[in-house]
Formats: sequence, structure tokens, C-alpha cells
Amino acid sequence: MKALSQLAAMIVSPEPDSESSELSPSSVSIRDMAIDDIAPVYHLGEELFTSDLYPYLYRTWDEWEVIGLYNTDPEYCMVAEVNEQLAGFVLGTVITKASWTYGYIIWLGIDPNFQRRGIGDKLVDKIVERMIEEGARSMLVDTDPANLPAVNFFTRKGFGNAHKHIFLSMNLSKHEYYGRLIAYERDKADRNKHRRPRRRP
Repeated sequence: MKALSQLAAMIVSPEPDSESSELSPSSVSIRDMAIDDIAPVYHLGEELFTSDLYPYLYRTWDEWEVIGLYNTDPEYCMVAEVNEQLAGFVLGTVITKASWTYGYIIWLGIDPNFQRRGIGDKLVDKIVERMIEEGARSMLVDTDPANLPAVNFFTRKGFGNAHKHIFLSMNLSKHEYYGRLIAYERDKADRNKHRRPRRRP
């Protein structure tokens, strides 16, 4: 089981949907993610989690996020379809620590064409329902404090007790010590690359 500390803070798509202009229930299909959904889910995430909006997310969203969760937690990877078109996805995991079992929504993304139409509600309701079936006693989700639509969305869904996270970064190439170490390792790699192999007798 993955430890909570190993899971990076993930964010919901820029504008999670709200209750206004919901689609009819029959037009929205929520189902388990299949192997053929991996590429479309990844590409939708690329559109949503951009470096302009979320520099931190842009560095953490990649194809291995989707593939990894699909391989380890397929029961918590779901997609929403409208007329057989991908409208959104939710990816999560369950964490057990001591006597507590937590459900953790890691990624939630809604296609901009389907935002504010109830897709996010249905995805969250479905994954929460499934995590309750697996014994989850608490649910976790995190988002950028500046992403007010996401904060409001999850507050409306019943999430609360918000705590702010601070992420600090350091550019190693500009750090005096680490910069020299990086340059040394690059030079060493270059020397090894150009070294002629020894002939065996």
C-alpha cells in the first residue's frame, strides 16, 4: 500500500462543474477505466494541468501517473462518458494506516466542454461510494488554495477541515554546491562517453 507521504499533492481541473445545467442522468455513463482509456485520459490531463495554470502540477502529471494508478488501483480509476465521448476522469487510491482506512482522490479532471454540468459530482459520488465499500472511514483530497472553483466544489461535496500546504523549491543548477556537483557529473559522463573501449587480448 502506498504511504500518504509518497503521494504528491494533486489538483482538480481548473473549473470543476457545478449543479447548474446538469446533463440528464441517462446521457452520462460512469464506468471503470479500461486500458484503451489510458491515452485519452492522459491527453485530457495534459490540457487541464498546464504549466501556465499549475506549474507544480505540470511537473507531476505524466503518463506514468495514469498507468501507475491503473495498474495499482484500477478499481479507483473511473471515466465519465457522454455519447461515448470522454467527459472526465477520477483517479484515486485507498491508504491504510494503523486502524484507519482513507480514500484519497488524487486526480479529478473534467473536459472543458462538459464542465459545470454535473460530471464531477457523479465521478466523486461514484468513487466515494466504492471507497466506502472497501472500508474507507475518511476521504482526502487536495487542491491549490487559489483554485477557488475546486475548493468550492469539494466544500459543497462535504469536504472540510482545510489545511494549507506550502511547497518550496530549489533550482539545483543555480545552487553553488549542487551546481558544481551537477557540472562534475556531466563532465564525468562526457569523459566516459568518449573513452575508447579497451581491446581484449
